[in-house]
Amino acid sequence: MEPSTDAPPLSDRALSDGLLGAAEDPGLVGPPLQSSAKLLQDVLDSLTDGVVVADLQGRFVQFNPAAERILGLGPLGVPSSEWSPSYGCFREDMVTPFPSEELPLSRAIRGETVHDCAVYVRHAGVPGGVWLSINASPIRDEAGRLAGGVAVFRDETAKRRELAHIGLLSTVVEQTADAVVITDPDGLIEYVNPAAEKITGFGARELVGKTPRVFRSGVHDSAFYDRMWATLREGRVFRDVLANRKKSGAIYYSEQTITPVRDAGGTIVHYVSVAKDITNNNKTKDIESRHLLARAVQQRLFPASPRPGCRFEVGGAVYTADKTGGDYFDYIPLPDTATAVIVGDVSGHAFDSALVMAETRAYLRSIAQTDSDPGVILTRVNRVLVGDIPDAQFVTMVLASLHAPSNTLRYASAGHPTGYILDESGNVRAELPSTAMPLGIFPDTSYETAAAQPLAEGDLVVFFTDGVVETESPDGVPFGAERALDVIRRHRHEPASKLVHRVYRAVREFAGRRAVNDDITMVVCRISP
Repeated sequence: MEPSTDAPPLSDRALSDGLLGAAEDPGLVGPPLQSSAKLLQDVLDSLTDGVVVADLQGRFVQFNPAAERILGLGPLGVPSSEWSPSYGCFREDMVTPFPSEELPLSRAIRGETVHDCAVYVRHAGVPGGVWLSINASPIRDEAGRLAGGVAVFRDETAKRRELAHIGLLSTVVEQTADAVVITDPDGLIEYVNPAAEKITGFGARELVGKTPRVFRSGVHDSAFYDRMWATLREGRVFRDVLANRKKSGAIYYSEQTITPVRDAGGTIVHYVSVAKDITNNNKTKDIESRHLLARAVQQRLFPASPRPGCRFEVGGAVYTADKTGGDYFDYIPLPDTATAVIVGDVSGHAFDSALVMAETRAYLRSIAQTDSDPGVILTRVNRVLVGDIPDAQFVTMVLASLHAPSNTLRYASAGHPTGYILDESGNVRAELPSTAMPLGIFPDTSYETAAAQPLAEGDLVVFFTDGVVETESPDGVPFGAERALDVIRRHRHEPASKLVHRVYRAVREFAGRRAVNDDITMVVCRISP
């Protein structure tokens, strides 16, 4: 039904009421705002939303700059029946032409009110197309008679594209064959995709709100997970092959990438884990098995305690930065009834370093069967290592001979960090610095034994590798030897093995979110009565 042609013209007052709403109390709007067509025009021109006003005959009486910019066309002198083809209006499928009589402005001049109508516009002026969200209302004169209509619209193209992009990503994540797990900054699971449910056997309801500890298999030690979280909290991507456990209890291997996600302010707000199940990848499984076997073998090489009858309480541990490491400690009985306490560090901390460490241990134990002098032992070990290890590698080592009958300590140190003797009160009674260069560099290097140090009941002898002293805080400050000694002082009456672990925990806490990239090894020996 066409509008009546004898309707009153669209006055400034009707236009003002239609756009701004007629005031219930004229006193609330001053005379200048009610009467000034120029002010109304200034307001319309300043809007970022498009505003188009038409009278009952479909003639445009207002077409603000935003409307012209968004539509790519200004007011055209065409009847309302030609609005759709003239402005290139389509339905949401972007193919079907939008009937002119159903356009929101056409409906408004028939007296209808339209909310949030989606129209797609594409023509030569906007070849890429633009999405509009349109609201339209009828305009009435002072007597309440229909005088025209107004359409207000905004460009929602970017919003549509963003929603489409999010929808695409959601579809990809939902349909990908890799397991996707999203956690909050504290590690609580917020989302798992169907592939994660299929691979792990856990349903989404069983996982959301839990932490990824539910997947732990026991294959990796706490140091592995400490290193992983330190990397993530530093904002860096973590990649590795993980042995995880399904709901059924079966262990599976996954090639996992965990990425920190930051907000606009740079704060980590999520962690996204993408894991590919490689359990059936024989090559990867074989490599992982070899590493785990090598780790198990290496751990068995470290001594549990000195020989029976030793008068010293000794505690030691290696915390590797990788599945295998190059750090080493040992307790070896010497021919003169002394006990050799050894701490070593092969350059690097990967598989090849572990091999050099095992070879060095074998040489030491063989040579120590016939020699008791620390300097002589290191000299002989150095000669055989030079020809066996790569040019780029070397070994730092301290070998201390603790002689119980005389309560003395003799030592030789091949480029190793300084050791310490603390008295019963925790004061440093003696430092044990390096006496020569590292092992494996020059074949003719001779290592001298330092003068004997007297030991007293309650003394603590402390050795560690550079992983302790060189680990840095998030702002780049090294942990240093003094912090390690302070930990020992505070807890000096605890067992030696517990002191070692306390220092390790202090180093990890000091590093915070920063990754610990070197092995950490330490030995503490208490002199007993």
